[in-house]
Amino acid sequence: EPVDRPAGQLSVNLRPELIADRDEVLASLEDDSVTLVDSLPPAHYRGEMAMYARPGHIPGAVNVPVFSALDETGSYRSLDELASIFEGDRDGRAINYCGGGIAASSNAFVMTRLGFTDVAVYDGSLQEWTADPENPMEVELESPDSED
Repeated sequence: EPVDRPAGQLSVNLRPELIADRDEVLASLEDDSVTLVDSLPPAHYRGEMAMYARPGHIPGAVNVPVFSALDETGSYRSLDELASIFEGDRDGRAINYCGGGIAASSNAFVMTRLGFTDVAVYDGSLQEWTADPENPMEVELESPDSED
């Protein structure tokens, strides 16, 4: 049954620091105080497969695959388990990226829950980054003997 509710007031609190753009990511390549977090699977990070214009990852990025934050039921792991996965400077800038910002948003959520204080998502992610051949990419192919 429809329910009548009194009209409410929506207050918007924009937080632009939660979104990183291409220029900020490019500048971060020369800034050791910024951590880039690649949220894609290891094979994509290494460049063994490509879903976007070029394979690999943004130089200097660490790989924290989004599914590593989930247990076998698809729920987020405990905070203690997550803390062992998401390491680093909790007060430094951390920019998460993936292909289009979705997996990166999950990692950013987890990092915020863990107490990281300056977390952002590069919403253009690799879809935007790899489309410009001027943006650098790294490929780290492993030997055929290595395990994933």
